[in-house]
Amino acid sequence: MRHRHVIWDWNGTLFNDAGLCVDCMNTLLERRSLPLLTPARYRAVFDFPVIEYYRRLGFDFDHEPFERLGTEFMVEYERRKYECGLQPNAVSVLEELAGAGLTQSVLSAYRQDTLEELLEHFEVRRFFTKVIGADDHYATGKVGQGLSWIRELNVDPGEVVLVGDTVHDFEVARAMGTACVLIPGGNHDRARLLSCGVPVLDGLREVARAIVDG
Repeated sequence: MRHRHVIWDWNGTLFNDAGLCVDCMNTLLERRSLPLLTPARYRAVFDFPVIEYYRRLGFDFDHEPFERLGTEFMVEYERRKYECGLQPNAVSVLEELAGAGLTQSVLSAYRQDTLEELLEHFEVRRFFTKVIGADDHYATGKVGQGLSWIRELNVDPGEVVLVGDTVHDFEVARAMGTACVLIPGGNHDRARLLSCGVPVLDGLREVARAIVDG
């Protein structure tokens, strides 16, 4: 079945911010004399809901509530977010898919207002019929938002593909009943993505080719 609509994840998929996420988390870890992250360890332990990721890193929620830690992380992240850029070929891939007649949207655990701000900054908001972000910055997950969007979209889920960079993106696609394509190099490593049993492609150019060719 040919695809008619593409749902994009943002962080780590279109937006190349995994390195910044490592740096910002290491700032929090260093302040508490906890072991620092490497990019490889980050991709092996990062997860949704994000509170579990913080727990794996050794944060003591009896001493500091998760909400305070999450806010501290986001202050660092927001201060430096414009150090990041889009993933290679992101704009040309969005243009190619639009030119092929597919509609596109963004489904993200990133807060709605800051998500919209970045899409406008990189001049890619025009590609998306809808942008769905979160109400806060605690990244609890996207399944509920995804189910609401697939009902509203009014396209057969079998004609929709979700493109992401984490196991959670696969879980969201499975809940919605859509196809899923994953790319490594964002927030999860290739081994974790391969465990999902869906195509894991090397970059956005390969993703576009797979979607257009059906």
